[in-house]
Amino acid sequence: MQPLRKTLSAHLAILGANLIYGLNYVIAKGIMPDFMAPRTIILFRVAGATLIFWLVSAFIKREKVNKKDLFRLLVVAFFGIALNQIMFFEGLNLTTPINASIIMVGTPILVLVFSHYLLKEHLTSLKLFGIALGSAGAAWLILKNGTISFSSGTFLGNLFILINASSYALFLVLVKPLMKKYSALTVMKWVFTFGLIYVVPVSLPLAIKTDFTAIPFSIWMSVTYVVLFTTVLAYFLNNYSLKIVSPTVNSAYIYLQPVLATVVALAVGKDYLTWIEVVAALLIFSGVYLVSRPGKETSAG
Repeated sequence: MQPLRKTLSAHLAILGANLIYGLNYVIAKGIMPDFMAPRTIILFRVAGATLIFWLVSAFIKREKVNKKDLFRLLVVAFFGIALNQIMFFEGLNLTTPINASIIMVGTPILVLVFSHYLLKEHLTSLKLFGIALGSAGAAWLILKNGTISFSSGTFLGNLFILINASSYALFLVLVKPLMKKYSALTVMKWVFTFGLIYVVPVSLPLAIKTDFTAIPFSIWMSVTYVVLFTTVLAYFLNNYSLKIVSPTVNSAYIYLQPVLATVVALAVGKDYLTWIEVVAALLIFSGVYLVSRPGKETSAG
């Protein structure tokens, strides 16, 4: 009963994180570039999250981190915080949410490859088929709302999002062994602390030039969402899930982001249900189920 409860809590955590990420495409895009430069938002995200994680950890029993693992955390922070976030926000600023969503669909494929070579996770035919089903369903659902553009105007942004997807995939794989040894809070506290060291030199000069007095309250609310939900809560939920499930299972939930976005659009009357949504959702849920099925796996020590 206990393992089943833990597995269920892990899947609910990933589901919650991806609902947050699904809404973030539109919310973050509304902030840039009129009110804040991408790297200014990143500074708010990382500094805010670092402060929150350290404040929370002050009320919890301290967990000592092995010196060898501090180096691993330094590497994880580069891919999971610095490169990942800079490429995402700079990329989203130069491309469209449709382009970004389509390119991010490739993340689970990258996670599967990285997991195979770094964690020795088996590449089963069932997982590969699940990834293919999820990719097809997500791409179909996203493209229903627009077309992907690889014009010269969006090329650099698309490239940045591709780097972001690769970096995030590598982060999920590299952080897994750490999640087996330490609590999610301990890992996030150090990951964001090291991430802040990377981010400050490239973000602070732009932040100083920002006219914060000209930013309306609605945009500050969007920034608050990005810091509290997209950063603190989503990262925590994702990393908590990695204590229980594999990076491949975690990343497969990315396919649900367009489904969740469609559900929100239907709820507020911004969209209507068609057979495309139904078939795409069936493909996505089938893909996630196949990837999530337990199988013979080994992990690195």
